[in-house]
Amino acid sequence: MTRRRMIYEGKAKILYEGPEPGTIIQYFKDDATAFNAQKKGTINGKGVINNRISEHVFTLLGNIGIPTHFIKRLNMREQLVRQVEIVPIEVVVRNVAAGSLSKRYGIEEGTPLQRTILEYYYKDDALGDPLITEEHIVCFGWAGQDELHDIADMAIRVNDFMSGMFAAVGIRLVDFKLEFGRVWENDFARIILADEISPDGCRLWDMATNEKLDKDRFRRDLGGEVEAYQEVARRFGLLPETEGATVLDMQSHRGKLDS
Repeated sequence: MTRRRMIYEGKAKILYEGPEPGTIIQYFKDDATAFNAQKKGTINGKGVINNRISEHVFTLLGNIGIPTHFIKRLNMREQLVRQVEIVPIEVVVRNVAAGSLSKRYGIEEGTPLQRTILEYYYKDDALGDPLITEEHIVCFGWAGQDELHDIADMAIRVNDFMSGMFAAVGIRLVDFKLEFGRVWENDFARIILADEISPDGCRLWDMATNEKLDKDRFRRDLGGEVEAYQEVARRFGLLPETEGATVLDMQSHRGKLDS
């Protein structure tokens, strides 16, 4: 595919002009960042795995009626997605106390929550993506009240589905981040799920050992990031079960991943 005009480069992805109006090519990078990009590094092959995992999850969500921007995977690192107007809010869905929630309220990490918590953060790197309330969102016009209801309802549905999906392969879905966008149909805007769902934006713990299978291995200098991301993909059947296979091996055998 001929490389098209770059529209935007973020921490983990690059967006290019798509082949048709209203489409975008989403390229997954190996770059890793944490703590609002204060920590930077590389996880070899991360983009390949995240592309496959996100494709898998978005496809399954689409099958249960969740509207998403995903159209199809193009190759090892690229997806074709619908162009959306991103709502400037990150929605964090929490099932187990971990990360900033534990630090903020002094709750021991790993404590199951009596009910799922939805948190909202304003997407602004310069401000450090501050925690916000529903009142902030509506007052400042980041989303309307009806849109916010749609976002919350969709987030709960995604959580219910994904919790079972991950549990089926022995993984506890501790928490995760979602982003949403608007697609315009004449004068009417509809909210759909956007961005990606991968170990970059989810806390995933092995249900038997509590081993971390996500970006916390990078954040906390635990090592084994590549193996952790591979393990998630392998449990979903997205990587061959070849003994000792690595993502770098996979990149040299494109046919296996692009079939």
